[in-house]
Amino acid sequence: MQRLATSTLRRIAAPLAALCVTAGAIAAVALARADAAPTSTAAPTISGTEREGESLTAQNGTWGGSPTTFAYQWQRCANDGTACGDISGATEKTYALASADVSHALRVIVTAGNADGKTAEPSQPTETVSAKGGPTNSVKPALSGTAQVGEELSVTNGTWSPTPTAFGRQWQRCEDDGTACHNIVGATGSTYGVRTADTGHRLRARVAARTSGGVAYAVSGASGVVGGNTTTSTTTTTVHGNRAPGIVFISLKRSGVRVFARFRVCDDKLGRVTVIQRDNKARRLAYTRRFAVNRVASCSTFSRSWIPALRFRTSGRYVVTLRAQDKSRALSRIVARSLFKR
Repeated sequence: MQRLATSTLRRIAAPLAALCVTAGAIAAVALARADAAPTSTAAPTISGTEREGESLTAQNGTWGGSPTTFAYQWQRCANDGTACGDISGATEKTYALASADVSHALRVIVTAGNADGKTAEPSQPTETVSAKGGPTNSVKPALSGTAQVGEELSVTNGTWSPTPTAFGRQWQRCEDDGTACHNIVGATGSTYGVRTADTGHRLRARVAARTSGGVAYAVSGASGVVGGNTTTSTTTTTVHGNRAPGIVFISLKRSGVRVFARFRVCDDKLGRVTVIQRDNKARRLAYTRRFAVNRVASCSTFSRSWIPALRFRTSGRYVVTLRAQDKSRALSRIVARSLFKR
């Protein structure tokens, strides 16, 4: 009888012990999640007019982790938003543009804090700052031409008052969503020959208008996403009696540390296609992963997300390539998109 009671107690005690361990683990996870510095979910932004004598105002962006404090550091950058450095004493939410800012872009670093720590996040840079006495733009410069490798784009000067005595131009290469536009070295004419390096990007031009009162700047709208020419160095494979699949890279976005890709796959047979995705970064070992997608039509659009390894999350250009492979192992061409982090 005693042995039976002991056995019964053991059967009851084991599940209770497991339940206590599980409850303890859940409590530990909840505590770990609560004890965390703020995380940025939408980057800070800047409002205001980029002209000497005007003021710019930082918008905090969106944060997780319930920040209780915000701090600001304004930075002066090169005219395309690169090579940014702190402006001494510029630590308020609002910043008054000075003569030293003319022909530069600015950005702000917003630092959010709570009881568990602080996190800093930069805004996108402003457009180039114009001089107080420079001309005023009433009609923006406009692009014409075809955004395709081997074609040519042209830019107008736009409309200004008073009439400028001289114009300067700088072509810029942007990400496929029109952000992070950087100067193309040597591209300073009124026309620009689209080149292979522009594939998958948008292009725009910044016009500088000069009068005796100073210089002012205006940018064109961005071109469409640049397509490649009819000749490509990337080959496809075709298995006898089967056409290789096709793939189009629609977009690449970053939210926090996670990357989101959207793409379209076409094939001559329904069913599963494997998408080979590769992370690339200069002087970093590449990483390859594979996604299986099932098409219900000849062409279907898909989205996938992942967290790149830490070596791909540092500053600089991060390139993602995609390639489709069908059941017969026939391969599509390689398509690519990139993200730039300062």
